[in-house]
Amino acid sequence: MARILVIGSVARDDVVKMHERVREGTHLEGTWRGPRLGGGASCTAVPLAYAGHAVKVIGALGTDELGDELIAELASTGVDTSRIVRINHPSTRSIILVNGNGERTIVNVARTRGEDPKDRRLDVPVDCVYVRSRRLDLAQQLSEKAGECLIVAHVPPSEPGCRPAHILVASDTDVGPEVLDSPLDAGRRIAGDRLEWMIVTHGANGVTAYSRDDTIYVPAPRVKPVDTTGAGDSFAAGLVHALVSGAEMKEALETGAAWGAEATLWESSILPPEAVDRLTQLQAVANAPR
Repeated sequence: MARILVIGSVARDDVVKMHERVREGTHLEGTWRGPRLGGGASCTAVPLAYAGHAVKVIGALGTDELGDELIAELASTGVDTSRIVRINHPSTRSIILVNGNGERTIVNVARTRGEDPKDRRLDVPVDCVYVRSRRLDLAQQLSEKAGECLIVAHVPPSEPGCRPAHILVASDTDVGPEVLDSPLDAGRRIAGDRLEWMIVTHGANGVTAYSRDDTIYVPAPRVKPVDTTGAGDSFAAGLVHALVSGAEMKEALETGAAWGAEATLWESSILPPEAVDRLTQLQAVANAPR
């Protein structure tokens, strides 16, 4: 299996199941569903660890009690937390509102923003780096690392040259016409000449990948969502898992779409181990020689 470095946030998700549509200026009814491990790095790294990869997270957490809890929870999944730095800030926390259709609204109430250079060093021998962070100070290190291994990065940020990467992934709900009107051109502005694929996810409407010579569309599996929290990160985990396992882009998109759809069927921010086990077994059967 592969060595994978994930850069991004580790967070506590406090979840409320809404009984009605979120509206301003009124009282709303909901049910408290409790706290759970979340954050973009966790939601991507944990399924990859469940799939058997050696996964390390780079990020920052506070020195508070919540930070202690999150480190322990993440480490218990098999993810290497040794490069998560602790700083004198509140640990990242979000309120997740999930409506009756499973769609989530995220309210970020605290973010740990590490300033210590130790949480940015990429001097780790790996096969793939996945970036799920909006930090703008990673470009030089990513450019250097791109000569050693596969770089996959999330958009935004979308500033020119901020994400030297081989593959970029953007959700059509996270970006505007500056990306969607001409995805490949936008990807080249963001990633530079190393870019091989610009991927745009469309939620229940599937995913499209653009390269210099090809455009690939893969529909999303039809499901009835329970909770869409972390579905995009689960897509990224499936995509990375397939790519580091040697898949071509179409198969990698199909794997990512399957993992993302599966994530919506669970009341969880992170794909549970039994789901990852089933998905990897199905992939193995599909790829078996006939």
